[in-house]
Amino acid sequence: MKNVVIGFLGTQLDMGKKRRWKPTPSLFLHDHFDVDRLELLHDHKFNRLAHQLKREIEELSPGTEVLLQRMDLTDPWDFQEVYGKLFDFARGYGFDEDREQYHVHLTTGTHVAQICWFLLTESRHVPARLIQTGPPGPEEKTPKFDIIDLDLSRYNALQQRFDQLSREYSDQLKGGIETRNPQYNALIDRIELIAGNSDEPILLLGETGTGKTELAERIYNLKLDRRRIKGRLVHVNCATLNGPDAMATLFGQRRSYLGQAGTERGGLLREADGGVLFLDEVDELGWNEQSILLHAIETGRFYPLGSDHEVSSRFHIIAGANRDLRVLAAEGQFRQDLLARLNMWHFHLPALRERREDIEANLTFELTRSERKLGTQVGFNADAREAYLRFATNPATFWPGNFRDFSGSVKRLCTLAPRGRITRAMVEDEVQSLQTGWRTSTSDTDFTLVKDVLGSAASDVDPFDMVQLAKVIHTCQHAPSISAAGRMLFAVSRQKRKTQNDADRLRKYLQKFGLDWDAVSARHR
Repeated sequence: MKNVVIGFLGTQLDMGKKRRWKPTPSLFLHDHFDVDRLELLHDHKFNRLAHQLKREIEELSPGTEVLLQRMDLTDPWDFQEVYGKLFDFARGYGFDEDREQYHVHLTTGTHVAQICWFLLTESRHVPARLIQTGPPGPEEKTPKFDIIDLDLSRYNALQQRFDQLSREYSDQLKGGIETRNPQYNALIDRIELIAGNSDEPILLLGETGTGKTELAERIYNLKLDRRRIKGRLVHVNCATLNGPDAMATLFGQRRSYLGQAGTERGGLLREADGGVLFLDEVDELGWNEQSILLHAIETGRFYPLGSDHEVSSRFHIIAGANRDLRVLAAEGQFRQDLLARLNMWHFHLPALRERREDIEANLTFELTRSERKLGTQVGFNADAREAYLRFATNPATFWPGNFRDFSGSVKRLCTLAPRGRITRAMVEDEVQSLQTGWRTSTSDTDFTLVKDVLGSAASDVDPFDMVQLAKVIHTCQHAPSISAAGRMLFAVSRQKRKTQNDADRLRKYLQKFGLDWDAVSARHR
C-alpha cells in the first residue's frame, strides 16, 4: 500500500531560514517511512519556491512523485476561507483507501490551516493520519517525526476523560445523589449539555418542592466551573415583588426619583451582571415588570427609576415556575413575547411520586445533610428504615409538597432521634402526622376542585363522597395515564385481588358521577 503525504509549502521554514531545518524535505530523512507521493499545496506567489523544493525532494528521494497543487489564499489567517478551500480540495481529491494510506503534514501552514486540517481529518473528510515533524534536538541527528492517528486506542482515553468529566458535571447537577429514574437522569444529562454550551435562558417547570431552586444553584455552579460566567448568582423570588417597590428592587432607583437621601438602589439586575439571575416563581411577576425585563434580557440595558440614562447588565437567565406559563399566556396573565424568550430551553422536573425509585437514595442524602447540620450521627433501626421506605414508596403516598415534605420529614426524625437512632415507633408517629397534615391542608379545597370539574352538580355530592371524589380527581390530574392513577388509588386493595385492572375500576368509579378520564385530566393539562 502506497504512502501519500499532503501538506502546505512552508513559506518560511522550507526556505531554511530558521535553524536551516526544512520540515517538508525532512519527511524523507526517515528510513522507517517511505513517501510514494507528496501533494504539496502552495500559493501562486510562492511558485518558484515550490518548484525549487520539488527538485530538492526528487534528489533526496528519487522514488517519490511530487505533485504541486496550487491553492491561492487571499488571507491564510481567515478561518472561513482556509477551511472552505481545504474542504473543496478534499471533496474533489478522490481518495482510494484500498490502495493508498494518506497522511497530512501538520507542521507547515498557519495555525488556522493546522486547525482546519485537524477538523477535516477528525471528521474523516480527509481519511488520513497526521504527521508532526520538528527539528532535531541538541544531541540528535534525525529530525523529529511523529504520526498521530486519531483512531488509535490511546486517543480513546481522551474521550473517556471527557465522558468522565461529563458524568462528574451530571453528578454535580444531581447533588451527588445516585438517582435511578431514567427520565430524570436523561433530563439532567440534557441540562448538563445545554448549561455548559449555551448562554440562552433556561426555564425550570414543576410543582412546588420538586427542587427547582437547588437545581438552579447547581446549574450556576456548573456554568462557573465551565467558565461561562464570572459573576454571582442573584436569586429573585418574584412572588415577593409586589407594590411600588417591585420596579426599584429589580431595576434600581436613583435619588432623584423620590428626592430623598438614602433612597438610591442598585437593583438586582445590576447585581447579576456577569453572573446568573434566577427568577423564582416568574409566573408571579407583574405585567409592567415583565415588559421591562424582556427588554433587559434582549438588550442588556434598562432604565433605573428616576434615571434618564440606560445602564447595562449582562447575565444568564434561569427562571422557575409552578404553573404552566403557556396557559397563563393564553389567559393574558403572562406576556407571550417574554414566554417565547424564556422558553428557549425548558425542562419539567418530575414530582417525587413519579420518581419513587429515587426515594431511597434521597433518604441517604437527607440523612447525611441532617447529620452535618446537627453535628451528630443519625441512623435508622432496620425495621424503622424498612417501614419508612415502604410508606414513602407506596403509590398511595402522594407527597403533595414533593421533596419539601420529604426533606422536612427526615429532618424531624433526625432531630427527635434519641441517641441518634430512629425507631419504628417514631416512623409510625411521623407517618400519621404527615397523613393528618395532608388531609387538613386539602380539605378546604375539595369542594373547589370538584366544582371545577362537575360545575353546579358539585352541590349534589354528599360530604362523604366529596372527600373521596376530590382525591380521585387530584390523582387523575397529576398522573400520566389512567392506569397510573388507578395504581395510586387502589395501591392497597389491588394486592388482594387476583386480577388488577386498576384502569377499569377507576373508569367505573368516574362513571358514577358522569365523568370520564378525558374530562377529569384534560383541564389540568
